[in-house]
Amino acid sequence: MIFEVVFIPKAREEFKKLNNSIKQLVADKIDKLKDNPHIGEPLGNKFGMNLTGYYKLYVFNKKIRIIYEIIDKFLIIKIIVISRREKCEAYFLADKRKN
Repeated sequence: MIFEVVFIPKAREEFKKLNNSIKQLVADKIDKLKDNPHIGEPLGNKFGMNLTGYYKLYVFNKKIRIIYEIIDKFLIIKIIVISRREKCEAYFLADKRKN
């Protein structure tokens, strides 16, 4: 099964702001999700935030974190955050952007 990747608008903006070399690394990693959406590490409770149902992937020597959700029923991977790993910024953004 091939999954479709969709970005929430804020994640799309984050992707567009990356410099070209990092953008390519992120794009390559996201392409791998289409065939195997479970390559990321499942998240649970992080720093008092319930991120159960979300996954994380690292890019660029773990300096960039991608947080996404798998919607198996519709074969969709929803990219929620593409952010620096520093100070758990990606987790705080994901928590704000949860459905």
